Amino acid sequence: MIPHFPHETVVPAHVKDLPLAQYTPRSRLVVGAHEVERASLPVVDAHIHLGRWLSEDGGWVVPDVGALIAMMDELGIRGMVNLDGRWGKELDENLERYDLAHPGRFATFCHVDWRELDTPGFAERIAAGIRRAAESGAVGLKVWKDLGLQLHDHDGTLVMVDDPRLDPLWATAGEVGLPIWIHTADPVAFFDPIDEHNERLELLLARPDWSFADERFPSFERLVEALENAVSRHPDTTFIGVHMGCYPENLQWVGRMLDTYPNFHVDIAARIAELGRQPRATRELILRHPDRVLFGTDEIPPDRGSYQRHFRFLETADEHFPHSDQDPPLMGRWAISGLDLPQDALRKVYADNALRLVPRLAS
Repeated sequence: MIPHFPHETVVPAHVKDLPLAQYTPRSRLVVGAHEVERASLPVVDAHIHLGRWLSEDGGWVVPDVGALIAMMDELGIRGMVNLDGRWGKELDENLERYDLAHPGRFATFCHVDWRELDTPGFAERIAAGIRRAAESGAVGLKVWKDLGLQLHDHDGTLVMVDDPRLDPLWATAGEVGLPIWIHTADPVAFFDPIDEHNERLELLLARPDWSFADERFPSFERLVEALENAVSRHPDTTFIGVHMGCYPENLQWVGRMLDTYPNFHVDIAARIAELGRQPRATRELILRHPDRVLFGTDEIPPDRGSYQRHFRFLETADEHFPHSDQDPPLMGRWAISGLDLPQDALRKVYADNALRLVPRLAS
C-alpha cells in the first residue's frame, strides 16, 4: 500500500480539464533499448507503394528512384514489391520505371479495373484484363478493401469477395501465376460505434470517414467470411491476406486460416501496433508458420525510421517501445514489444517467402 501523507496539492487549472488529445504521458519504465539501424539479414518489403495511384498530386510517390535504392542498400533491403501498377498504360510505366530499369530490385503488381462492373458480363472481361496484365509483365495482383465495402455492380448490388461472378478472376490469377495480395475490411474498431469504448476513438475523430459503423456497410465478420470463402473455393490460387491476414486482432482466426488453407499467406504491413501488443501470440504463430508470413511496411513513401522500427520489432526482445513516431500515436495509445525471432524464421519472413512467391526479385 502506498502511504498517504496529508498535504495540500494544487492541480494546475489547465490540467484539470485537459483534453484527451493533449494527454501524452511519458513512461517511467526503465527497459533495455536496442536500436537496429540495418537489418541483420537481406529484406524484401513485400508491401510498399511506389507508383502514382495514392499520391496526393498525381506524381510518383518516390520522385528519385536512385535515392530510394541508396536507402535500400544502407538498410539491407534487397527488393520491394510495388503494389501500384494498376493496368494498361499505368502498369507499363510502373514496369518501365522500376522493374525494367532496376532488375531484381522491384516487382510490380497490377490491379483490377473495377469500372467493368458497370455493365453486365463483367466477369469475363475482368479475367481477360488480368491475363493481359500478366502478359504485360505484372507479377501479382493487388485487391484493395473497396471490394466488399464500396464497389457496386450495374444493378447497384454491393460486390463481395466471394461473389460467384468473381470466381473467373480468382481462378485466372491462379492459372497465370499471379499471387493475390488482398486487403479485406479494416481494423475491427472501425466497425464499432464511435463512442467512449472504441479503442481507435482518437483516430476516428480525426478521420470519421474511416468508420464503417453504418448499415450501408457489411459487418466485419461478413467481410472476413467472404475472404475465407474465396480462399477455400480456389485452392490453386495463392492469396496473401495483407495486414496480418486482415484480422490481426484475432490471431486465433489467422492461425486457423493458415492451418486450414495451404494457399493462404499473410504479411505484417502496417500492423506492428496490433502485433506488438500481443508479442507472445504473434511469435508463436510465426514460428508455427514461418513459410507463410511476409515482411512489409505499407509506408507511403518508404521511410527509414519505419524500417528501423520494424527491424527492432522482429529482431529484438525489447519491451514497451513506440510503434509510431506520432505523438500521440493515433493508431493506438499503447507501446509494443519485440518478437526476437530466431535467424531461420527471420530469414524466411524477411525475404525468402517473398522471393518464392515473387521470383522476379530473386533474379
